[in-house]
Amino acid sequence: MNDTTQASGSTGSSRTTHPAGSEDSLAQERERPLATDVLVVGAGPTGLLLAGDLAAAGLRVTVAERRPHGISNMTRAFGVHARTLEMLDARGLAEELVKRGTTIDQMDMFGHINLDLTRLRSRFPYLLVSPQYEMERLLERRAEAEGVQFRYGAALLSVRQDGQGVTAELREGDRDSDGERRVEVRARYLVGTDGVHSGVREALGLPFPGVAVIRSIVLADVRLATEPDAMLKVSGSGDSFAVVAPFGDGYYRVMGWNRRRQVPDTEPVDLEELRTIAREAFGTDYGMHDARWISRFHSDERQTPSYRVGRVFLAGDAAHVHSPAGGQGMNTGLQDAANLSWKLAAALHGRVADADALLDSYQAERHPVGAMVLRSSGALVRLAMAHNPLQRAGRSLVVRVLDLVRPASDKAMGMISGLAISYRAERGAHPLTGKRAVDLDLVEGRLYELLRRGEFVLVTPRDSRPIAPRGVVGAHWRSGRGSTLLVRPDGYVAWASDRPDPAGLHAAFGRWTGHA
Repeated sequence: MNDTTQASGSTGSSRTTHPAGSEDSLAQERERPLATDVLVVGAGPTGLLLAGDLAAAGLRVTVAERRPHGISNMTRAFGVHARTLEMLDARGLAEELVKRGTTIDQMDMFGHINLDLTRLRSRFPYLLVSPQYEMERLLERRAEAEGVQFRYGAALLSVRQDGQGVTAELREGDRDSDGERRVEVRARYLVGTDGVHSGVREALGLPFPGVAVIRSIVLADVRLATEPDAMLKVSGSGDSFAVVAPFGDGYYRVMGWNRRRQVPDTEPVDLEELRTIAREAFGTDYGMHDARWISRFHSDERQTPSYRVGRVFLAGDAAHVHSPAGGQGMNTGLQDAANLSWKLAAALHGRVADADALLDSYQAERHPVGAMVLRSSGALVRLAMAHNPLQRAGRSLVVRVLDLVRPASDKAMGMISGLAISYRAERGAHPLTGKRAVDLDLVEGRLYELLRRGEFVLVTPRDSRPIAPRGVVGAHWRSGRGSTLLVRPDGYVAWASDRPDPAGLHAAFGRWTGHA
């Protein structure tokens, strides 16, 4: 890995520079560098989950966020998929979020296919509709309770790293007042979770290749005079497509796009434009009224080639952005955080013999997932955008296959929900290795309740009594003689065997926990 980087950037949409002589306009007060184990840049869902996990593991964590505290991050994310809910369940957070949202177990797509989410093999066989700010509030409260230090109104100016750590320079306060100051933070690792215009990614000099896949999407939260005949509807007709889903508080999230109306994001938008799109896509606008929020945006498909440069990592939209189709963006970022957090904690606590190899596995595991989500969400949005006869015929064929061939629809639901995502295992490994662990009913309780300790879980047959080393929770199958499983803190199987294998288990303990 490249372990020496020095560059400048900002958390905004362009690199921050200062004309010659402008330093005189900045407050000269500088604090002694602040020391922390991990600096997280960006307080969206990805950064908040990561920070909370690391603090819960006993590490010093600082979060730098450009927005002032209390400024809502109003974005298009509103769907929480089953795998993300399982991940939140492993932190004792899922129940609260579910209570605040609306669950959808049926999806009506193009008026011809109904995806039955109740077939998902999960405690959460549905899509949860919940605005992103609810997720952020939940994760922020948890992070604060775990002792995370927040620095709101802090813009990243530069990043430099060496073999022992990372130094980040932040600008805090109002640039137009005398209260502005520069602060240095010295961390052992830094993680950029600062979104599509990531200043951390810019500071590393990493490219962000891709394209704007769809422009001029109109998004609004509205009331409807007439309820749709399905909880979540996706439809396209002619030059328009639209999506409608309920929040459960009387408001609906409506998203629409029209091929003939391609204008910049800055172009004014009103409810009548969205009504017109909905009438073309659905045949009705459902009597939309009382919009509490309306916006226009475009959607890119981009992914950086490197999620790690030395002691600096990227996660969430800083590493990858997708089309809104399938609602996978926020979910993918949260799962990035779940993958990285336990690995950083293990490295910082000295629990593994080869910390670099473990940290490199973040790139090896999550970069292919980001690429897969780009492909699948891109395919969905292009399906919705089909407009000529050949494209619409292709869409009809795909919809018919999903409607009639159950394994095909189950596979599609598994990928979109995140339940079917797995990590590549070594040649000769047990088939369960790298796969998501289902929420097993164990003698000691549910598996995901045991994962709330933030440690590995060793699941063995009832009559087996292996001694679990430090950092591993021992558990037993409630019935039968199931496989022996070593489950990672993020809910994936690290090692498995169908028969007693003391040598293999000993090696797995040494590799994953640093203890035999």
